[in-house]
Amino acid sequence: MRIFERSGLKILPFLLGLLFFAASLTPSLIPREWVVQGVLGGLVTALGYLIGRIIMGAWWVMELPTLKGRAATIFHAVLTLPVLILLFICLRQSNIWQNDIRSRMGMELADSSQTVQMVLVAATVFGALFLLGFLMRITFNVLQRRLYLFMPARTANIIGLALMAILVVIVTRDGILDRVIANLDESVTIAQDLFDTAPPAPTDEEAVGGKASLIDWDAMGKPGRDYVTRGPSAADIARFTGRDALQPIRVYAGLAQADTPQLRADIALGELKRLGGFDRKVLIVALPTGTGWLDPGAVDTVEYMHGGDIATIAVQYSYLQSPLALILETRSGLDQAVALISAVHSYWKTLPEDARPKLYIHGLSLGAWSSMHGTGLFALLDDPINGALWAGPPFPSDRWIRVYADRDPDSPYVRPTIGDGRIVRFASHTEDAGGPDGWGTIRIVYLQYSSDPIVFYEPASLFRRPEWMREPAAEDVSSHMTFMPVVTQFQLAVDMALATTAPAGHGHSYYGPDYVRPWVAVTNPENWSEADSARLAAHCNGGFKLGCRNSD
Repeated sequence: MRIFERSGLKILPFLLGLLFFAASLTPSLIPREWVVQGVLGGLVTALGYLIGRIIMGAWWVMELPTLKGRAATIFHAVLTLPVLILLFICLRQSNIWQNDIRSRMGMELADSSQTVQMVLVAATVFGALFLLGFLMRITFNVLQRRLYLFMPARTANIIGLALMAILVVIVTRDGILDRVIANLDESVTIAQDLFDTAPPAPTDEEAVGGKASLIDWDAMGKPGRDYVTRGPSAADIARFTGRDALQPIRVYAGLAQADTPQLRADIALGELKRLGGFDRKVLIVALPTGTGWLDPGAVDTVEYMHGGDIATIAVQYSYLQSPLALILETRSGLDQAVALISAVHSYWKTLPEDARPKLYIHGLSLGAWSSMHGTGLFALLDDPINGALWAGPPFPSDRWIRVYADRDPDSPYVRPTIGDGRIVRFASHTEDAGGPDGWGTIRIVYLQYSSDPIVFYEPASLFRRPEWMREPAAEDVSSHMTFMPVVTQFQLAVDMALATTAPAGHGHSYYGPDYVRPWVAVTNPENWSEADSARLAAHCNGGFKLGCRNSD
């Protein structure tokens, strides 16, 4: 007689789901509103339940024993009571944990009045996913019964599972998802082509997009037009420095300018030559984010500190937001970066060394990722560039990963030390790059915030604690952050989606004043002091989206 029944395991998936929900309430890098927390909680609860069902199914398939009767009841109670206690504690602490992050980021504290609403949202999401799983199960059963008529049961089970997986892929990848992506790309393209409210094309023949320009004003799109028209003027810079200043040169070619990355790069290079960009003291090749946006806080600052004697060249490679561009248009940014940096560097190195500008590379976020890729050995070894400032480098960036592999193991993971600091240094919102002294031939600075999930997300967090979580928490990271397999992965994924909602100077919201000292370290401007850096940082305190333009 059997002394075990399957019923002894039925509660395990629900308990694992509740355990995942409790873990999802712990803090991560970015504060979460109650609606977001509810959606995250419902999602991981469903995932925990699914994992529990898989474990339970494997247990049954292997025909391992399960409890029944009084033994099963005691077993359920022993497991259920601690899970419920833990869930209660986490619900009580969840608002405290979120406010711990908010206080570190200087945000207004939230109250705990939405806890019930958050739980209801989580329950709704779990219910919807549970229903979806139930419908998928019914579909699988129908396929399974049909296949039983033509083949053995084991073969029918395998083929039925394969057909179910193919059906899911077709519906999501080749159906719903593709249409959503296509609509997103089309809608953003249309939005960039709405010129009714755009400024008119410049009449000055020397202006980018003007009558004599090689750049098509209409093809630049809104990000490009904003970039070339809204920078500080020579008068703005002169008022700040108290010295004569030049009008900075900004060249920008839109994605619609030409069909290939190389053609866009060649046109932008031609425009840079036309405007005399190679006659300036400083030349920066900048790669924008996915939508074509360039952070004014990064560009304005360096224009001020060099008295406008500077030129910047950029080319757009996508219309999508950076996360979508990273996933769906992986090669676009990389190919454009290679074409642009190669074109500029190839011409630059033909010029006499004493009559050419210092050459630097810059990018933020996806722009950092692509420009790092485009800065190959030819730019670092064959007549090398002078340096680079890369902000918020995304976690898949190969060059950033290789640099990290050489870090001093005794230095903090979020702000490592690389060798003697003569080639590569790191900066953050609390630490500068050590100033312009002590460098070698090439100066490379990475500006990254310790709370930036775009930088510190790790795919391996599905099953392994990220290395930065093994160290004491940084200034704007909660000390209550706890690793939980699977759950931490989803918390960090949500953090990436919310990364730019953090206050300026935290998360992925890079802040104008924080660029000042890294740019000083990289470009070493003439007749520049620490007092000048402090004054420029104060001048730029309007925020990373406002840049450093004169408010007069």
